[in-house]
Amino acid sequence: MAKLFATGKTVAHQEENEAEALSRRAYALGVLRSVMITLAVSAVLVFAIEFVARGSFIDTLNFFQQPFKPSWTTVALFALLIIGFDALLGRPYNGLLIVAPVALFLAFVGHQKSLYLGDPLYPTDFLYARQIVELMPLLVRERPLAGIGIAVGLIAGISLFVFAWRYWRRRMPTLSFWARISRLAIAIPALAFFVSIMDYATFSWTRDRLQIIPMMWDQKENYASNGFAIAFALNVPMAKVKAPQGYSDKAIDAIAAPSQTAAVLPEEKPDVIIVMSESFWDPTRLPGVSITPDPIQNVRASQSGHVFSPEFGGMTANVEFEALTGFSNAFLPAGSIPYQQYVRAPVPSLATFFKSEGYDTKAIHPFGGWFWNRAPVYKAFGFDKFMSEENLPLLAKRGPLVSDAALTEEIIREADATDHPFFMFAVSLQSHGPYEPNRYSDTTHKVEAPTSQWARDSILTYAEGASDADRGLKRLMDWASKRERPTVIAFFGDHLPPLGPVYVETGFMKEPVAKRKAPIDEMLVQHETPLVVWSNRTGAARDIGSISPAFLPLHVLETAGISHPYYTGFLGDLHDRYRVVDRNMLLPRQGESVFDWSRQKELDPAIRDFRWLQYDMMFGKRRGAKGFFPETVDKVVANRTRSPLFLRDEAFG
Repeated sequence: MAKLFATGKTVAHQEENEAEALSRRAYALGVLRSVMITLAVSAVLVFAIEFVARGSFIDTLNFFQQPFKPSWTTVALFALLIIGFDALLGRPYNGLLIVAPVALFLAFVGHQKSLYLGDPLYPTDFLYARQIVELMPLLVRERPLAGIGIAVGLIAGISLFVFAWRYWRRRMPTLSFWARISRLAIAIPALAFFVSIMDYATFSWTRDRLQIIPMMWDQKENYASNGFAIAFALNVPMAKVKAPQGYSDKAIDAIAAPSQTAAVLPEEKPDVIIVMSESFWDPTRLPGVSITPDPIQNVRASQSGHVFSPEFGGMTANVEFEALTGFSNAFLPAGSIPYQQYVRAPVPSLATFFKSEGYDTKAIHPFGGWFWNRAPVYKAFGFDKFMSEENLPLLAKRGPLVSDAALTEEIIREADATDHPFFMFAVSLQSHGPYEPNRYSDTTHKVEAPTSQWARDSILTYAEGASDADRGLKRLMDWASKRERPTVIAFFGDHLPPLGPVYVETGFMKEPVAKRKAPIDEMLVQHETPLVVWSNRTGAARDIGSISPAFLPLHVLETAGISHPYYTGFLGDLHDRYRVVDRNMLLPRQGESVFDWSRQKELDPAIRDFRWLQYDMMFGKRRGAKGFFPETVDKVVANRTRSPLFLRDEAFG
């Protein structure tokens, strides 16, 4: 009996073990199946993201087929994200409903930005999301069907998301506590490790093995090679600017001191007006296009040279930053916007200098003071007064925006009401894109071009706006010519207009956006805007050539008969060597242009010192202030750790 009992117990134990083994096997198969499904879903999602971002099925296929592209690393990354969200939300594959809409939306926005501006989407772009929302009516006005399509798509997408979420929550089983913990135990460390290797400024053996090669000097190639998601992640750390190699107090002290140690002004201080005209350019450069009468005849008659814009079709604030400070975007991370990210304390500018010399310093722009964060930035630059949409009188419009004629009259009115010498910086608005046909009902020009009717009408809209800006300059010069006080006027365009298909139809460019890297002749054609530097005493400055906006202060002060340790001293010496300092290219006065200069082991000492001095004044200890910006030495500098919100509360305008 005992033997039978023992035998039965053994059989029962074996059956229990077999059942437990089957259970473990079933669990393992379930986990394996879940992992495989997650990886498959992730692969489909990544393919969809790349297809949306690139706009090309072939390019997307090549991205997945290339052994030296991190496509499958991206798949693993998204699988980890989905697993992590599954654990947090408590149901399998629920994370897909969070990750997929967000990633696909970003890819879509990135594709649209690349079509319109030629640049991929950067994390910092969301710092000026409000600008995009405010300009949306203009974009919809030009493409109403596209606007309707986007609206319908958003409504449909939100409805689908709500339906899928409710359906999924009802049908999918709840994950057990230990299932959620195990998922988090896998996802969190793996994702944290991935974040740790995304700092492109430091070498990572793992990142290198995963074929993730940061190409921060060429963002177009960066996104093409690494894929949208990883390239976007690589750009997250760019909000923090690290000290350039070799920077130190001793390095700043070793920079050759300027011959002049203080600013020198004429006995009769000249007034200075700089007008940055929105998207001002010469449309007669379009091949095969005839515009009558000449839309920029006054600028052409007084033209001093060209500004080589570091931007195309947008990003006005970056051009403005260079023109006011004499610093360069070339030394800041690609895609960054100093107005949004870095100007959180006083930064030396032309306004800082003129204010120190007893000038009234004024800025004027007939749009919101929040646009490009201008209100706090202008205060940090040293402007006494910022006249914006919030405090300007109601100005007349031409088309949907404030007219250049009205802005010009406001500049003159403000100047006539100022008794002291003044420095005024104005940014126009009328010619902001898009350039929808029939924007103006009372056109005064005629366009002939071998293009579609839509392209001809778009050219006409742009030419009409350019002509208004041209007449605004003529009005300003005529007014200044009658003044007794010496007056210097600088006028230039911030970038080429975003004419899109017009460039392709006329053969001006092969793509609707300018290239960032191309032979020098191409780069000049696609980035040059007209420049006028004029004095009511000496007339127009001539033969300036094509210059970076950072060199504008040099030519303005020289025309005004003013010398300064940095703006005419340091920049003057640098300008003797280089005309253009761009992120991708250096254009020397003599010799061949230098591409990918920032990747060279040894920089030209002149460029190296320029970079060090800019970092020192914007992010460092301002060791160079005494020698190069003496007007800032005795000024109270705001604590750099203060909250941007605190600075915003103090802003004027």
